[in-house]
Amino acid sequence: MTAAHPESFLDLCRAAVGAQNVLTDPADKAPYLTDWRGRYAGDALAVLRPGSTEEVAAVMHACHAHKVAVVPQGGNTGLCGGATPQAGEAAARGVVLLSLQRLNRVRQVDPLNNTITVEAGVILQQLQEVAQQHGRLFPLSLAAEGSCTIGGNLSTNAGGTAVLRYGNTRELCLGLEVVNARGEVWHGLRGLRKDNTGYDLRDLFIGAEGTLGVITAAVMKLFPLPRARVTALAAVQSPRAALALLAIAQSHASAMLTGFELMSAMCMDLVTRHFPQLRYPFAEHYPQLVLLELSDSESEAHARGIFEKMMEAAFEAGVVADAVVAESVQQSRDFWNLREHIPLAQVEEGKNIKHDIAVPISRVADFIETTDALVQDAFPGARMVTFGHLGDGNLHYNVSPPAGGDHDRFLQHQDAINLIVHNSVQAHHGSISAEHGLGQLKVEENRRYKTDVELAMMRAIKQALDPQGLMNPGKVV
Repeated sequence: MTAAHPESFLDLCRAAVGAQNVLTDPADKAPYLTDWRGRYAGDALAVLRPGSTEEVAAVMHACHAHKVAVVPQGGNTGLCGGATPQAGEAAARGVVLLSLQRLNRVRQVDPLNNTITVEAGVILQQLQEVAQQHGRLFPLSLAAEGSCTIGGNLSTNAGGTAVLRYGNTRELCLGLEVVNARGEVWHGLRGLRKDNTGYDLRDLFIGAEGTLGVITAAVMKLFPLPRARVTALAAVQSPRAALALLAIAQSHASAMLTGFELMSAMCMDLVTRHFPQLRYPFAEHYPQLVLLELSDSESEAHARGIFEKMMEAAFEAGVVADAVVAESVQQSRDFWNLREHIPLAQVEEGKNIKHDIAVPISRVADFIETTDALVQDAFPGARMVTFGHLGDGNLHYNVSPPAGGDHDRFLQHQDAINLIVHNSVQAHHGSISAEHGLGQLKVEENRRYKTDVELAMMRAIKQALDPQGLMNPGKVV
């Protein structure tokens, strides 16, 4: 964009989305320009709030003509700065933040096809509720579901607590509508489970964090509502014992096993300290807890019968030290609240260094043991807040300063700690980003671990779809 003529560009945007949806006042822009964790802040010529795919296309056409960069944003709940402009970007080249929150319509529910078509700004919890109203389940579930949007979930290929049975967001999506960097609309909203007519363009945009185009709508899979759920907490002595329990659970419950979450004693210490209303259900404290959930299409009695046989086998094998089964919907929610309040408890405790990593399930215990020792050796007293989706090998391996330590000072060691953790991930044949994306936090780290061939192919795709480099610059590649 020619720096001398920003108003001519903004006038095009006002004509496209309405003057009231072109925010240029610093106070109006501020909520959009800082990430949820408060780690990243940038600036933008304007925050644009289109209300339809056609308006997004008009905005993108104007951005392409004026060479203005675009940062798409959903619910602004990301953890890696992927939906926040980079500092200085607006002054350097001109950038706008494109909020998709007004694209919030549920376009169609097709119970017989088990699909729902929604716009990118639909809140995840709303999608879940609409599906339930039609007697269907949308299984994606994560802590931010009351504020994150399906467009953001798709852009980061979010995982959540039910990946073990239903897969990541990519596996839950059948079709997309996307506006490309030139302002053209790809109408790919096909509710088909089989479509073998060329390259899978859909999967290019899922997980791309807005660097290839703007997702404006999606066709998502639905499933029959389970007739019963059984939720339980099991106490184990180590991650290795938790893996043994996972094997037993899968052999008894198979596809009924919907959730299998690992939570360390440090996690529970933080939760019960900062949220004392959430009761720890055991008389003594154990090194690790596993949160299990079975979903059954038959009956609660059938599900409980399978669960009892499963736990009997686990006790006989010496894998489980204690267990408690939820006896009500409320108690089930209480168990899940212990899990979902871990990130909130970390916020209350202070700043920490977060890692969202994945390793093969069989290597999870080795990774934790090895990496804990490496971090402790380099930074004695550091507290590992380790939890996550053990059933799919995804851990949130977070490192907090020693008790009573200076949090800001500890954060100065972030690069060194990241190097330890990510080198260990690489040694265990894993990934440094499982479900949070790369954003601007892990761009350089990603280059460290990707091969030259892989990076070259990614850059070739970026160049083909966004030759001017306008889409979410400084992220992913």
